[in-house]
Amino acid sequence: MDNLNSISEVTEVTAIVPVVSLKGQITTGVPNRALQYRIKKLNTLRYLMAAGLVAGLALHGLIRFGGSYNIGSLLFGEKVVAQTVPTKYSNLNTSTNKTKQTNKPQSLATKYVNGTPTPDWINITFKDMKFGEAGSVEFPNIKNPGMKETRSWEAGQSLADVMELGDFEATEFKIEELSLKDIAKITGIDLKELKLDSLELTNWQTIANLSDSIPDLGDMLVSDVPPINDAIQEITGSPYSGTISSAIETFPELEQAELGKYIKLSDYNLTDIPGIESAPLKKFYNWQNTTIGLVPGLADVPFDQFPGILIPDMSFVGKVDLPLREVEANRWKSISGSYQEGFNVPCTKNCAHIEVAGSDNLTGAQWMSGKFQKVKGGFGILGNLNGGKEPTGRHPFGKAFKQVIWDINEASGSITTAMFFRICKRGGFIDLGCSPYFIGPVPFFTYKEMDPIILGTPLTVPKKVIP
Repeated sequence: MDNLNSISEVTEVTAIVPVVSLKGQITTGVPNRALQYRIKKLNTLRYLMAAGLVAGLALHGLIRFGGSYNIGSLLFGEKVVAQTVPTKYSNLNTSTNKTKQTNKPQSLATKYVNGTPTPDWINITFKDMKFGEAGSVEFPNIKNPGMKETRSWEAGQSLADVMELGDFEATEFKIEELSLKDIAKITGIDLKELKLDSLELTNWQTIANLSDSIPDLGDMLVSDVPPINDAIQEITGSPYSGTISSAIETFPELEQAELGKYIKLSDYNLTDIPGIESAPLKKFYNWQNTTIGLVPGLADVPFDQFPGILIPDMSFVGKVDLPLREVEANRWKSISGSYQEGFNVPCTKNCAHIEVAGSDNLTGAQWMSGKFQKVKGGFGILGNLNGGKEPTGRHPFGKAFKQVIWDINEASGSITTAMFFRICKRGGFIDLGCSPYFIGPVPFFTYKEMDPIILGTPLTVPKKVIP
């Protein structure tokens, strides 16, 4: 499943070759509103064609026999003037032909690749991404230094305030490879002006942890590092004049004593611990439990400046054909689901979805709305969070988040999509696995009928009803 560059072989499914077709779908024994809708549109088109023929004949008669009639005035009344309506739409086009495009505004910084919306990572940070609804979850009762008991979020709150470094450990971002010095170069923050408590992970580091994480720190004299000097005196009850490494050997309790429990971190400058700014974040003990907004400057780093970047998987791009509401039922031609349950999960009731246009085999394929359908997700101990369920959807932008069809408006032929994130604790004290993708929704792209939409891989479409 991790190989997103190839199409998986599934029994009784057909791989897709993306060419445009408008062939309909027939579902045996089930009222097919999509087919009815297409027939209705076809009948309307036939009516318009007939009306156009009659109007053409009438116009020909007026022109041939109308004498002094002013045809323009007869047809339009007042003079018709072409108007240009100013919009906030983006005209950015990254296609090779450089043709100027006009595209709809989105809730997220967007660039268009051949008319298809993709995130403009250059202009997106964790601080920019806001939750659309509130939520919360309690964690299992596990003693893990730095681990919070709950995770909660409010509508309008930024991702930086809620998500932690470990949530993105197994993604393309590779955030943990950054150091504070790297972040300072990107954002321009002055590390010398920051206090030690501005880096949340220092709260649960022991002196032994810091010595393991920061090269050459153990060789320094205790008296030359004020926070460690004061912490040792508080922990042991007496000052120490040797090196930090020798202090750790002399006092075994320094292996377990967390810094934040013995000194007030806000009384010290961040750089009072020499070298702390140069160590990659992943070198610190239980770095995974650090809130993104509590790593100085990280919330302001554009996504394209991370060591890795989320590249849209544009192997398959379809078009939004029909948005259909939750009155739909027994939909089996599904191309949505989860990593754990696969991406052909059928729906029996409340089957709000979009039908996708593309090749003969793809046309009529259904991407279900995650607002109504939940599927199995997650693994390990954290896989039990949220009842082990997540909204159905797809991953055209990688593992960092899941794209989910959310609100559907049949009348306007439009849909909204949302991002959902997960909680991961893979390394550090113990591997707890990852939760389902249920942290959200964070508003993502809006689409209308016939807009292109990235599907990514794996992409297979069932040929017949899945039992």
